[in-house]
Amino acid sequence: MSLAARFGWRIHDRLVARAVLGMLLPVWLLLLGFDGITAFISELDEIGDGGYGVGSALLYTLYTLPRRAYELFPTAMVLAALLGLGALAARSELTALRASGLSRRRIVRGLLVVVALFAGAMMLVAETIGPAGEREAQALVVAAKSDQMAVARWSGLWAREGDTYLNAKQGLVRGEGAEQWVELSDVDLFAFDPEGRLLSITTAKLAEHRHGEWTLHDLSRSHFEDDHVRTENLESEQWASGLDPQVLSLGTSRPRYMSTRELSESLDYMTKNGLDNRAFANAYWQRWFYPLNILAMLMATLPFAFGSLRSGGFGKRLMVGVVIAVGYHLLVRNLMLNMAEVYGIDMRLASAVPPLLLIAVSWLYFRRQV
Repeated sequence: MSLAARFGWRIHDRLVARAVLGMLLPVWLLLLGFDGITAFISELDEIGDGGYGVGSALLYTLYTLPRRAYELFPTAMVLAALLGLGALAARSELTALRASGLSRRRIVRGLLVVVALFAGAMMLVAETIGPAGEREAQALVVAAKSDQMAVARWSGLWAREGDTYLNAKQGLVRGEGAEQWVELSDVDLFAFDPEGRLLSITTAKLAEHRHGEWTLHDLSRSHFEDDHVRTENLESEQWASGLDPQVLSLGTSRPRYMSTRELSESLDYMTKNGLDNRAFANAYWQRWFYPLNILAMLMATLPFAFGSLRSGGFGKRLMVGVVIAVGYHLLVRNLMLNMAEVYGIDMRLASAVPPLLLIAVSWLYFRRQV
């Protein structure tokens, strides 16, 4: 007995899987191509900033492709399912399968196997080459645009201003639009004199740039004098620095680009130090609920593939896929997650409710559909 037969993989499963795969790869590549071209075009405005040229912009875009493939997979899967099952329906193959006594649930099992395999592969990408590519892209931009800053894998962000060196374990851009600001956590400032002697070390829990100026919070400063060390502790202090927050933001961490392990470590660190970890919690739980969101979007599209779009064409199926994918992400899932960040709702609950609700509604409709 073959392995496929042992696991109940029959000819109609292969038929559905081939139909969906035949649509998935070209649709996915098309979306990835458009996204990559758009990203490259957006980088053209940065050309000429320091040593950042066309080659750097192209290499930066290539480094980010694994992460973009991961983010685009759910949308590509929805469109492929609509188009693949729609093609089978248009050729009356779904009707033939139903006439042979197969239920809708049994017919889509081949589709679910394809989804599970690709979702598993994408989760592996999100833990390996996705974050690695983002780190390389980040280091490339920082090195090209500023010779006074560097990003190290284990020691965080380094920057220099005159005889003062800054090291921050982690950086984050918060807010939106005109209300954005840069936060650096676990900051060390090393001040040297012109002869290279260490004058002072300042350790701050947080440094933030708002309204055109830097502020250090919860800081301790040690002054190295001729025969002793003088230490002072302050709740906050204005930091007269000319470091450009826009340049520093190039080296900041973006939670949704990090691996689950890195997110978990960051959450532990921020929780222990009393820092705002909502953005990291959001990204962490989105990663775990990634397969569930794909399943929810598929469940919402399956009734259209079996129902009224049976005789429809490419345009109708494509429109339904776009409406469902964009509507779910922007109007339901993202809205719920943003509300959770603002009102302090548990991110596990905010991440679980939208897909579970969509799955329940779609399942009831799917079962009742004629």
